[in-house]
Parts: sequence; structure tokens; C-alpha cells
Amino acid sequence: MIPLDSPVRRRLPPLLRRAWYSLNQTFRRRIAHTGVTPDQFTALRTLLEGDSEGMTQRGLTEAMSSDPNTVASLLERMEESGWIGRRAHERDRRAYRINLLPEGLEKFREVRDLAVVLQSDVLADLPESDRERFLEQLEVVAQACRRAAEASAKTAPR
Repeated sequence: MIPLDSPVRRRLPPLLRRAWYSLNQTFRRRIAHTGVTPDQFTALRTLLEGDSEGMTQRGLTEAMSSDPNTVASLLERMEESGWIGRRAHERDRRAYRINLLPEGLEKFREVRDLAVVLQSDVLADLPESDRERFLEQLEVVAQACRRAAEASAKTAPR
């Protein structure tokens, strides 16, 4: 068996990074003409699939697996573009509900088909019978990574 730290062994971090980076760059190029970035598309999709009352910035940040500063900047640009709206949260005076506006939904729909085609293109290298199982396993890995991050945040020295 090849040791975990062997340079010839497949390692999760570089594989995930290379896959994400290549996918992100390809998606960025394919949607450049729409004026939407990959992160904006992810935010639009997350808002559409999220709480129908609107998500909080914190909820959106967690759902997107992003950081608060990135999401704050992203939302500011999306609000200026008329894709989202914010209204005061009904119970938390410090929070806002973020909702997708009609123009944001239109942008999402414009880019969604391109995203679906890209996913199909990328997964086409796998046998069709393995594609759903691969995505299920990738979700398990993503959840394990999130749990590890949460655990390390609790034990990290301050």
C-alpha cells in the first residue's frame, strides 16, 4: 500500500483544488457574456432554492460555503444591479432578509442552462452509471470537510 504522504499517491487537497479551479475558470469563460460571475450565480441559485421568506446574509454565507466579507461584497454588487433586494428581518434588528428580484431570477435562468451543460460536459468522462454515485460521494466528502473545519475552529488557539 502506498503511504498517505507519498508524492505518487493521489491526494485530496490538490485534486479538489484543481477540479474546482478548472471548473470555475471554465464556467467564468462560458458565462462572461451574461455579466454574471460564478459566485453571483451560486448566490442567485442559493437564494432561489433557500427560504422563500428570504435568507439572511449569514445563512447565505453558510449555504455557499464562503466567507462573510466575500458575500457582503457580492451582495452589494448584486443589489446595485437590481438582482436582489434586502428588507429588515422581522425578529433580528441587525439582520436583513435577502430576496431574489425578477431581474435576478431572469439572470439566473439565463445562466442556468450554461451551468447544466458544463456539468454534463464534465461528468461525461465518467460512465453514466457512476455519475450520481460520484456526486453523492463528493457530497459526503464535502460534509466531512465542513465538519473538520467546524471542529478545528472550536479547538484552534485564540
